[in-house]
Amino acid sequence: MPPPSLPIPAKRALPSKEATLFRELLTLYETRQLKKGLKTADLILKKYPEHGETLCMKGLLLTHMGRREEGIDLVKKGMRFDLTSHICWHVFGLIQKGEKNYEEALKSYTQALRFDKENLNILRDSAHLQTQLRIFDALVETRHTLLRLRPNLRQNWVALAVAYHLNGELDEARKVLEQYESILKDVPDYDVEHSEMLLYHVALLEEVGQFSEALSLLDTNAKARLIIDRTAVMERRARLLTKLGNVEEAEHAWKALIQQNSDCRDYYKGYLSIKGVDLDTMSEEARQETVRILRTFSEQPPKATVPRRLALEYSKGDEFKELVEPYLFSGLSKGIPSLFVDLKDLYKDQDKQRVIEELVEDASSSSTPSEPPTTYLWSLYFLSQHYLHLRQYSRALNLLDIAISHTPTLPELYTCKARVLKRSGDTYGAAQSLNDARLLDLQDRFLNTKCAKYRLRAGLSDEAQEIFGLFTKKDAPTPASDLEDMQSLMFLTEDGDSHNRSGRLAMALKRYVAVQKTFNEFEDDQYDFHGYSLRKFTINIYMNLVSWEDQARSHPAHVHAAIEGARIFVRVHDNPALRNPQASSGQLTDAGKKAKKRAKKAAQKIQEDPKKTATSANEDKGLEAPAPKDDDPDGTKLLASSEGLEIAAKLLQPLVNLELPSIRLWVTVYDVAVRRKKYLQAVKALLHASTLDPADPEVHVRLVEIRKLWSILPQPPAAPIGSTTSEILEELIPSSTNLETYNAEYLQRGGTSASIVLSAAKASQVLGAPEDEVSSMVFNLFNPDVNLSIKISVEALSYLKVIHSPRVDEFRSRLDSKFELSTIFKPSSEFEAYRKQAIGSSFDMDGGEYVPQ
Repeated sequence: MPPPSLPIPAKRALPSKEATLFRELLTLYETRQLKKGLKTADLILKKYPEHGETLCMKGLLLTHMGRREEGIDLVKKGMRFDLTSHICWHVFGLIQKGEKNYEEALKSYTQALRFDKENLNILRDSAHLQTQLRIFDALVETRHTLLRLRPNLRQNWVALAVAYHLNGELDEARKVLEQYESILKDVPDYDVEHSEMLLYHVALLEEVGQFSEALSLLDTNAKARLIIDRTAVMERRARLLTKLGNVEEAEHAWKALIQQNSDCRDYYKGYLSIKGVDLDTMSEEARQETVRILRTFSEQPPKATVPRRLALEYSKGDEFKELVEPYLFSGLSKGIPSLFVDLKDLYKDQDKQRVIEELVEDASSSSTPSEPPTTYLWSLYFLSQHYLHLRQYSRALNLLDIAISHTPTLPELYTCKARVLKRSGDTYGAAQSLNDARLLDLQDRFLNTKCAKYRLRAGLSDEAQEIFGLFTKKDAPTPASDLEDMQSLMFLTEDGDSHNRSGRLAMALKRYVAVQKTFNEFEDDQYDFHGYSLRKFTINIYMNLVSWEDQARSHPAHVHAAIEGARIFVRVHDNPALRNPQASSGQLTDAGKKAKKRAKKAAQKIQEDPKKTATSANEDKGLEAPAPKDDDPDGTKLLASSEGLEIAAKLLQPLVNLELPSIRLWVTVYDVAVRRKKYLQAVKALLHASTLDPADPEVHVRLVEIRKLWSILPQPPAAPIGSTTSEILEELIPSSTNLETYNAEYLQRGGTSASIVLSAAKASQVLGAPEDEVSSMVFNLFNPDVNLSIKISVEALSYLKVIHSPRVDEFRSRLDSKFELSTIFKPSSEFEAYRKQAIGSSFDMDGGEYVPQ
């Protein structure tokens, strides 16, 4: 850090000898000579124990040396002695930044700049914090100051352009880049950084809409070999020519790209767009032209798969059959396992689905000497996936049994069988089938991971962790802790769901919160790139990073964990007995006891591991706060929190900010808000949900609930909250509506939908219908005209348990009879036998080879 540039106050002034020592202290910190720096600080403090800047610097050194608490206390003490020192404020900001408290760190830097407005280090750190916090207007001002102070540093020019870009001032960003390029001289050949900057300039002009200028800039610098990335030049040039409507040149550009990479779908779509083909709204004439073009490409060398596959999307009738037959048989003869996944999108067209089924059925029932012997096997495999997609589970299983008897050593057959069993409700059989698959290749991580995943879905948490432990660190406390450290979203969500289904809400909540922490780390990790990307001129990728980070929490794993975590808190609020697992269930299950014991053992091992706690005086520990000790290894304290609804609201807030189009999200936001008595927030959430689908079953129940609740409130909220809530509620469901009639009409309109039947039953219960009437409505799910799925059946069974219906066992028994392949509706007394079967194998060893039983 440079010495202060303002006049030194008397209380901060040091004699010449100590002032020299202080400057040396700053240099020692910059060069990370921590022990020498500490000795130097002690020499100054020996004579001037109240010198604030030295106290702060000593505290900073101690923090880097692992003595964090002592260091922070010294920094705070130094701050009290000198609140007008930019060094004190800067140090305090560094401490706050290390604790990920970016808002407070930026406030500290702002205070530091009041006393040293042109300190480059503070300005640079402030710019990074402003980007992290998305305060782009202030970022522009900071970048202007940095450019004024160091105009000869080209990084500052590009950084200012990026700041304008992030702030939405694209024209200003363009002007900065143009001015920078006009004063640039003596650019060396093959300068990667300059090439990236020019590509960024082209992208910016394209975003502004100045396509001609962007093309001119691209061509000029590409010919001068100032832009090195030739593929990027070709792609941008083709795109710009297309936007300019230059048909002939654009056609050549797209053809050149296809010749270079014939398996890129975007290149073909770009070529078709220049031909005037709109892939979204395509006329019959355009469709025929599209197929003709794609067939031409598929016949030219190199013979790529993509144009043949795209042609299947736009062809119809006999032409489709003519094209799909060689495509199918080529995949079957080559034994491509992903062939069905490749063609599955075509099933949206019933005619195409029928053609594919007929062709593969013929292939499986007849074979010729010229065909490879494996064609029959892969035809069976394809057909089993086909009938699985059509939900004809028994037929799919029969085909798989034939295929397994034909070739019992193909893992794909067992993984497909597991998928069929899972969807038919036999989670234990699915886990066993995946175990058979992994036994065929014990070193295959995919098969082992898939097997562990299916065991989690069967509620076999301990057995799943045994498999995960084959590939995690051997010195890790548990496989679960290592997978959490590795930020395995699949494990965290699947394990959380497994605990949730088994009623172990504390551990489920623990896993869901771990997903939230993972995304918090994603946000924190981007901080280093704000400086690194500008320093290395990886600007185009950096802009993608910023855009991705803004939408990162829309990732399905994060959305799922936030919603499920919030729903657990809602359940606990409605039934406080769930806060104590022992009180709610009498005693923990064996699996629950094992999970709790394992979690406590892991936490104890982490705290006692000398590798984790040992410190060295010479080691730079950095400013980041150490991970706090986990005093709640099994999640019981979190589950029992009296502020559960507030925690739930915080879990959902990032998703609310993104305004995701998810009915499940907005219904959960409503559930949390209405229990917090935030009625305006609740009805706004319902308005969002009803905008997406006003007839959604979950929305229907909440509409009935909020209208009844609002009508019986002893005192509605005061204006303007109360009046605004009434207006929105009136828009959703008028106050003149008879709720019983409203519910009956809703049931009548969608009586063949199982979810609507269940929703109407729930709404009746909300309206005060007797328990036997509600139960009878749930039993209407068994009417012949109702399309009942396993998912709705599980939900209905859980609902009957919640309302304490005496007909739970009867309902479960009827479900067990209806879904013959399912095991999830069997009596609990049979689960232990299924569990043992699931972790075993259906193979016998005979002479070192697997033989089906």
